[in-house]
Amino acid sequence: MAKNKFHHEEILRGKDAIARFGQVRVVICGAGAIGSNLVDNLARQGFKLICLIDMDRVDEHNINTQTYEEADIGALKVNACQTHVYRTVGVEIEIVSKKLEAKNVKKLLKDADLVVDGFDNTEARRLVAEHCKQEKIPCLHAGLHAEYAEVVWNESYTVPQEDPEGDVCDYPLARNLILIAVAMATEEIVNFVLGKKERRNLSFTLKDLKIGAY
Repeated sequence: MAKNKFHHEEILRGKDAIARFGQVRVVICGAGAIGSNLVDNLARQGFKLICLIDMDRVDEHNINTQTYEEADIGALKVNACQTHVYRTVGVEIEIVSKKLEAKNVKKLLKDADLVVDGFDNTEARRLVAEHCKQEKIPCLHAGLHAEYAEVVWNESYTVPQEDPEGDVCDYPLARNLILIAVAMATEEIVNFVLGKKERRNLSFTLKDLKIGAY
């Protein structure tokens, strides 16, 4: 018997769950270490209505932590991610190559069933958090810093202060940490779609391999 591309997910979740994944519109803010890997992960699990927002271009230092290839260097991240997902899974995600600002946040996050904040700066995170709270849009924040990662629902989220140490792109980020953070975020998204009432806020420390829920 032929097995489809979601064979293992169907064994784990059931065909009805995969069908539900394909009906939920997820807007992902940021196409960096969190965003690009999360889009790839969700698409491989049956999500189809994905919108990705980012204005940056692929740089060489993005290759080891994000889903981009050397051939993508210089391209818009959203375009490269869209191409990658289509080639991988056959899903054409929606993309927005714009900076998310106060003047367009309402339009860009409109009709989202779930917003995922994967931005790497305080201003953008605050904008997403405040808008989603005001409009009562479910929102999940996923963040990284050195050996630490967290996935937090908007109701419990505190916008981090700008780090005086410099550019977040210069922080030491292990790929293992990124993939675990994306896995944690994916599980929370899956639970949300499947109607599980408990919303977990998760943290992970790479150094001691400890995952905690609170």
